[in-house]
Amino acid sequence: MSSENILLANVLYAPIVSEKSANAADQSNQFVFKVKKTATKLQIKKSVELMFGVKVESVRVLNVKGKIKRFGRSIGKRSDWKKAYVKLQSGHSIELATA
Repeated sequence: MSSENILLANVLYAPIVSEKSANAADQSNQFVFKVKKTATKLQIKKSVELMFGVKVESVRVLNVKGKIKRFGRSIGKRSDWKKAYVKLQSGHSIELATA
């Protein structure tokens, strides 16, 4: 494995499985992933194509702000993170249950 492939393998953390992401997958062939905060759209596209062997049509990213939470007496903050909506070309699909 080349060093570029190793870097691309570390871009994706996990798929996000929720009711909203399941609807996006069924209706518009989009899949949602939690990704590295410093990842670019091109890195995310190459990473998904490498990991799952599919062709990516487009990538949309958004930064999710961490919530302010109380931990006993003190107030803390959860970490910010990045989410990516990956739209696949027609004819391609990812089976997250088997991946």
